[in-house]
Amino acid sequence: MAAVSNVVRVAMDDSTDVALAAAGDRQAFERLYQTHANRVFSLCARMSGSRTKGEELTQDVFVRTWEKLPQFRGESAFSTWLHRLAVNVVLNARKSEGKQASRTEQNDEDEERWDQVARAPMHIERMDLADAISKLPAGARKVFVLHDVEGFKHEEIAEMMGITSGGSKAQLHRARLLLREALER
Repeated sequence: MAAVSNVVRVAMDDSTDVALAAAGDRQAFERLYQTHANRVFSLCARMSGSRTKGEELTQDVFVRTWEKLPQFRGESAFSTWLHRLAVNVVLNARKSEGKQASRTEQNDEDEERWDQVARAPMHIERMDLADAISKLPAGARKVFVLHDVEGFKHEEIAEMMGITSGGSKAQLHRARLLLREALER
């Protein structure tokens, strides 16, 4: 029962802080940041495959949050809105870095990396799951994190990433196969 009341209390605190922060209250925004920064960072780091890039993207998310907060209409929970904003920031960062334009280069690099992993000495018996996820090809990693970690449906992932739901399913299948192979070594 206490856990339920804590969830309700956080939601109530969020709505008050969201209204105050939207009106320019920096202390209310700081409270929102403190409440949600860890989850946003976790998402950004997983989707980008880098802790450093995750930190940069987390800052970008909260800058965008400050800018867009007056547009938040409260039709969903603030945490849901913030999560969607974070996913969009990560995906837009990827596009602006030209990774989509050089998709073939990225695939070549990914294949090279997986060839190196395949030739690694057998004394490396176990691989940490987080490390294995970070070594997935970018598209497969993003779909895996969005679907299996964050719980999005394939249709939602397809919309976020600008791919088909079938493409999302294929990327998830690929990610799971690669993870299984990596973890069985």
